[in-house]
Amino acid sequence: MATNTQESSRQVDRRSLPLDLLLDMYRRMVTIRRFEETVYDVYSRGIMPGLAHLYTGMEAVAVGVCMTLRKQDNITSTHRGHGHLLAKGGDPRRMFAELLGKATGYNRGKGGSMHIVDMSLGILGANGIVGGGLGIATGAALSAKLMNEDRISVAFFGDGALNEGLFYEAANMASLWKLPVVYVMENNHYGEYTTTAKSTAGTGPARAEAMAIPATTVDGNDVLAVYEAVTRATGRARAGEGPSFVECVTYRWRGHHMGDQGDTYGYRTQEEIESWKKKCPILRLRTYLIGEGLTGEDTLRQIDSEAQQRIDEAVEYAKTSPYPDPSEVFEHVYA
Repeated sequence: MATNTQESSRQVDRRSLPLDLLLDMYRRMVTIRRFEETVYDVYSRGIMPGLAHLYTGMEAVAVGVCMTLRKQDNITSTHRGHGHLLAKGGDPRRMFAELLGKATGYNRGKGGSMHIVDMSLGILGANGIVGGGLGIATGAALSAKLMNEDRISVAFFGDGALNEGLFYEAANMASLWKLPVVYVMENNHYGEYTTTAKSTAGTGPARAEAMAIPATTVDGNDVLAVYEAVTRATGRARAGEGPSFVECVTYRWRGHHMGDQGDTYGYRTQEEIESWKKKCPILRLRTYLIGEGLTGEDTLRQIDSEAQQRIDEAVEYAKTSPYPDPSEVFEHVYA
């Protein structure tokens, strides 16, 4: 995924970004949106067992981050991880198969939404434990440094995970040992049903800076702003200058999980949700591309159509795939 622009300079001039990169950003965001909305539809029709935590509305973060990475670079994801996996190059067919509990899924149907892994793409796993990926990404960064390997790590985590002790333990070591890791905090304003205003004292960047980790806050609904900030952070990591912290301010359109319709439990209002929908990251990039005369409506509509077709095919692949044989029940179980 890396380009000469990404590796030659830590300062990014968005006007110099190649059109194919911008269109790929748009394509990946649309693919994530179509995937998540289709997951909601499949679940609503009773086809999918279990729950999922949808990434709808947050697409710019995953794409802006992962477009700065190489295939061998590692990421760790969260319980709301479909967007990260797709942005890093995950196969929607195998993802849907996993959601439906099929043998063709990433974990042969045994892991479900929150445990998808693809080591070939550097995806070290989504994680159902809040903040669980922080230690894994930091450990992967340590291994890269000790083995003198040209790869870095990115840990995605939410505002709720900022209050987990693991963040401080991992970030402290990363700072002391100058590990090649970037901590990306997705601040969508709610840890499950609790607003950050009621759960978090201070800010994420301030906490990182207390450990001598450079930190910044960006508009997480602007994929180009995310890309620019993370390019600087990954540049530091690749240069051996240690970790960085990037807070991306965004918002999830859907509820915490499939049983939460967005305002089910009264912790936020429909008016608030609608106000954030007006800040749609996909529409924002679309407006930029057309407004700057970089492409036209026909091209973007074609990308929209191709993305939906890809997701439709993924659903059919999953629906027609076999379930794992019952004899496998004790295979691949390590704890």
